[in-house]
Amino acid sequence: MPKKTSSKTRKVTKKTKTIEKPVKKERYFEAVGRRKTAVARVRVFAGESSKSTTLKGLEIIINNKDLSDYFPLKKHQDIVSAPFKNLSLKGYKTTILAKGSGLGAQAEAARLGIARALILLDPSWRSKLKLLGFLKRDPRMVERKKYGLRKARRPQQWRKR
Repeated sequence: MPKKTSSKTRKVTKKTKTIEKPVKKERYFEAVGRRKTAVARVRVFAGESSKSTTLKGLEIIINNKDLSDYFPLKKHQDIVSAPFKNLSLKGYKTTILAKGSGLGAQAEAARLGIARALILLDPSWRSKLKLLGFLKRDPRMVERKKYGLRKARRPQQWRKR
C-alpha cells in the first residue's frame, strides 16, 4: 500500500509574552564553616544593612532568629561577631544557617564561615584574620566507639570473681 501524504500545512502562531525582568537580588558572598559535627552556611551581603541591631550596626540572623535570641550567652555572641569586631566593620547584613552539634560548636563554625566569606569580599583582610586564628578549622572530632570496648578507648571492667 502506498503511503498517503497529507497536503495540509500547519501555521504556528506565537503568542507574545510579556517578559518581566527579575527582581534585582542583593549581592552576597557565601562560605561554609565547620566544627565537630556543626556546619554553618554563611552569607555576608555586600550592601549596607537595613537596620542596626544591638551589635552596633551588625545585623546577624541565625536560623531566622536574631543573634541574641539564638545564642543567649554573651560568650557565643562574641565568638560569632569577632571577625567583624576585629576588622572594625559595621553595616554588613549576615545570614547563617547552622545545624548539628551544640551551640558552642555552631558559634565557632559560624565564625569560620564569616571569616571565609569576608576574605571573598576583600582578600586584603586574609592576613589579619589568619593572625587572629579565625581561618583555622578546628579538626577535633569525637572518636568512634570500637567493637568490644565500652567507649572509644575505655575497655570492659575487669572482674576478679
